[in-house]
Amino acid sequence: MVRLMMILLGVDYLRARWRGVLIAGAVSAAIGAALFIDALDGVLYFRVAPFAWLLLVEGLATLAVAWTGMGGQRTLRYVKGLAFCVTAALILSGFRHASFILSMVFATLFLADGLLQIASAWVVRFRSWKFAAAGGALEIAIAIFLYQPYPTHYKGTVPYCLGLVLIFTGWNLLLLALRARRLGVNPAAAQGGAAALAASAVGVTGSVGPRLAQTVFDGPPEDHEHALTVHVWTPVSTSKAEARRQPVIDRYIAAVDRNGVISTGHAALESPEDVYISLYPAVEIDRSPDEFSRILRATAENDVPGLFQPDYATESKAWCPSTRKVRIRNYDPQRLTRFWQHYRADTTYNLTHRNCSSTVSHALEAALEGATPRVWGGGWLAFVRMLATPELWVAAQVRKRGQTMAWTPGLTLDYARALSMLADPRPAGWTRAMRLAHTRLGRLLRPHRTRGARGKGHDEPGDGRSAGPRGT
Repeated sequence: MVRLMMILLGVDYLRARWRGVLIAGAVSAAIGAALFIDALDGVLYFRVAPFAWLLLVEGLATLAVAWTGMGGQRTLRYVKGLAFCVTAALILSGFRHASFILSMVFATLFLADGLLQIASAWVVRFRSWKFAAAGGALEIAIAIFLYQPYPTHYKGTVPYCLGLVLIFTGWNLLLLALRARRLGVNPAAAQGGAAALAASAVGVTGSVGPRLAQTVFDGPPEDHEHALTVHVWTPVSTSKAEARRQPVIDRYIAAVDRNGVISTGHAALESPEDVYISLYPAVEIDRSPDEFSRILRATAENDVPGLFQPDYATESKAWCPSTRKVRIRNYDPQRLTRFWQHYRADTTYNLTHRNCSSTVSHALEAALEGATPRVWGGGWLAFVRMLATPELWVAAQVRKRGQTMAWTPGLTLDYARALSMLADPRPAGWTRAMRLAHTRLGRLLRPHRTRGARGKGHDEPGDGRSAGPRGT
């Protein structure tokens, strides 16, 4: 999540506030370490109840706005909201075995995520796969620690987990602050390679741009509005024959048709500045089941010549129109153009390391660097409001999967949707719910008000009075 925040806040914002970030990181790490150490002896000085109430409020708030999400966003919101509410309920219930249940749940989640990260790193073998595998091993070690009862017989589960979260967050903030002091290039953009670094270096003085006149948008941009567009062709929609329905797999990984041919879908990015980014292999890759496991590795032997499509009209006419579109108003055309100028110099294509989806995701990050201060201003309010937006957590989870496994059209679609809610903020979900309830209530009361107004304006027989002139 820290790297995503670095992208959205931008270089200028971070460099101007590195001291505040440093203090926040030191405080977070210190509190996390104190909580973890305090829980080791089984005698807790830390009050868990206030934390549980905060967790419950956060869970209920997330559930209240979950319905406003789209696709995988909605699912992740409901999962997060339910998880927070159930955890808070167990803590506050005083149930005898609540700590044991929480330990088993947290340990299983750490174990599953660690195994998935190690397995995907071993299969894909991307450039930093060893670091990802080490991170997975650390998660497994934490899971083992939570599974066994020593030394607190599960009473310290909640302080352990909270302490670890604060420690890792503080450590990342400390690294960010130390680098932000003389920051000329956003280190988060390094994920996209030299092209992203070059894009991030554009106009480092004043690159955030002017603040937008509008800070809240009722919905996505209309067709006539000036906006960036992310095109996604889902795997099912691009199968040559009828696809076998496999929930989750055919949404995020690949679809297999009745002939056994694998389709992975496609992604592209288009902007009004005549930038169209769509990377495709120059020669069709053999995607039969026998060869697919081999070409999944992000190693040099699987690099093939790639081809950038000229524009959306040409690509959609030769193939088919995109299945989904995500449009974003608040982006930086200069950064996107510079990214494209450098990125297109290398036409290498790799199915997992440098594919259409990773290309679009890195281009989107280059275009949205500094988007939050542009819409919410350059003060700390931008930082707080971004933290309070549920899509930040959703985007961070999707980005982690894309970086540690492989970017796919399904992940890119969810990532673009989440980032669009951060770059073009929508009204809060509870605000929309209250507005909808007010509208419906007004419709129900309108007939009664109309009848009441008619009764007041009508002269009573023999009254001798008449209604005065009605104002406008």
